[in-house]
Amino acid sequence: MLGERRPSRAARRGFTLLELLIVVSLMAVVVGTVSLAVRDPQATALEREAERLAALLESARVESRASGVAVRWVPTAGGFRFVGLPESLALPTHWLHEGVRAEAYGAGGLTLGPDPLIGAQRVTLALEDRRLTVATDGLQAFAIAP
Repeated sequence: MLGERRPSRAARRGFTLLELLIVVSLMAVVVGTVSLAVRDPQATALEREAERLAALLESARVESRASGVAVRWVPTAGGFRFVGLPESLALPTHWLHEGVRAEAYGAGGLTLGPDPLIGAQRVTLALEDRRLTVATDGLQAFAIAP
């Protein structure tokens, strides 16, 4: 046909602007989804340690109130200990992950009982450059502070 022009060979091999925009948009969605799904392992480990510590502190607090014995939680090099609890209770004394450090605010540890009201207390856990605080206002249970 005389009036019809055939596209050149170079024009037939390229992509249209619309096709390129669609591909770039799909790649952005995939990268965004993957980056949100992948959690930092250090943050996950520290969060797990904080939840575990809150549960251990509450267990020791309940035991202290039930037995009427004064109990303290004290951080040590590479771990922690519960002073005043019977050995038969056998609560853990070490962190699950290497490198976790704890800093208790106050008299070098936490007082867990036997009084029902223990006063506001907190301990900060650190793992590399991450930090989380486990705290209580004295009435409520120990929990990860926001």
